[in-house]
Amino acid sequence: MQLRQIGTSEIHATPIVFGAWAIGGWLWGGTDDEAAIEGIHAGLDAGINAIDTAPAYGFGHSERIVGEAVAQRQDDVLIFTKCGLRWDSDRGQHHYDTVDNEGKPVQLYRNLRRDSILRECELSLERLGVECIDLYQCHWPDATTPIKETMGALTELLDQKMIRAIGLSNFTPGMIEECLQYGPVHCSQPKFSLLSRDNYDGVITWCHEHDIATIVYSPLEQGLLTGKVTVDRTFNEGDQRNDKPWFTEENIRRVNGVIDAVLAPIAEVHKATIAQVVLAWTIAAAPITCALAGARNAGQASENAGAMYVDLSEEQFDAIREAFWRIEGP
Repeated sequence: MQLRQIGTSEIHATPIVFGAWAIGGWLWGGTDDEAAIEGIHAGLDAGINAIDTAPAYGFGHSERIVGEAVAQRQDDVLIFTKCGLRWDSDRGQHHYDTVDNEGKPVQLYRNLRRDSILRECELSLERLGVECIDLYQCHWPDATTPIKETMGALTELLDQKMIRAIGLSNFTPGMIEECLQYGPVHCSQPKFSLLSRDNYDGVITWCHEHDIATIVYSPLEQGLLTGKVTVDRTFNEGDQRNDKPWFTEENIRRVNGVIDAVLAPIAEVHKATIAQVVLAWTIAAAPITCALAGARNAGQASENAGAMYVDLSEEQFDAIREAFWRIEGP
């Protein structure tokens, strides 16, 4: 397994990055902090060298858990986090209404103003217990703030060595191109899975052509592509999957049909799990640099890391692509 360079930066990450959204609890029906810390340790022990989190994941909780988990292992891990989603201010572009980990109503705002970014960075450094963030990413674009101002703040943090690289999550190619007028962009983080493919021929390929790394999120489609979600599966109250179109009974049956017909035989050949085959396919796709793989415990983290050692043949890669490209979205 080779490390992969994050754009033109000096950062080299493993193909699988530990995704720390779920351990924040928010939108995932709660979390077990002890299990989460064990999961992070297991992921690092299995070879993963990077963790991706964000302030909005549990309203600071995910960052605090990550900080606690890596306190004695900071030399072994790269920390990726984000800015631009505020729950403690109504400035900026309204993102959506939600509830916090206690079920209280919260309004999220996209805020990429200079003062907000600088303050968020300070708070993230404190929660994470580190002196420098390896990759700092704008979580969502903010239509109320000029890109010049946003990039000015990010390059300021870069110059002050508070961050090592700049990333943009959920930005279009046009937005990224405008950002490049004001400073470097090392990485893009769009959504991608074998079921959610819109970005593959869009921002993912565009970034590949412009020497910008791509770290995709939700490659397992929030667990649906693990083969473990059955039609009778129930999710905890507050779990966003209760309202996701892919998680209807009909769509679960459709997806599991392809998993059984195509992925299961390939997994058996490699003595791998379904999730490992899906992740292996994702990181083998040429335009993709890394994939975020969420884990809430040690078993899931170790399984995700194992995907880095599954070497699909060209025939297997093509068979998976052809099977899933035939599936229409809900």
